[in-house]
Amino acid sequence: METLQYRVVLEPNELGGFTVLVPALPGCVTQGKTREEAIERAKEAIAVFLESLQADGEPIPSDVAWEEVRVEVAV
Repeated sequence: METLQYRVVLEPNELGGFTVLVPALPGCVTQGKTREEAIERAKEAIAVFLESLQADGEPIPSDVAWEEVRVEVAV
């Protein structure tokens, strides 16, 4: 069994908890009440997403190199 790594984005929700996005896997989204729960659910969501791709004969995407840049905007 191969081990893959994917970058996830945790977005705090206004009412608490986090939404988790997996940029390399469009449509792979989950959430959790705490940061830890959100990360665990992300692992589960990624595994299910990849299993679905394999079952459909689709290629497994790798996480691409990212460059994170913060920009300042005057409002």
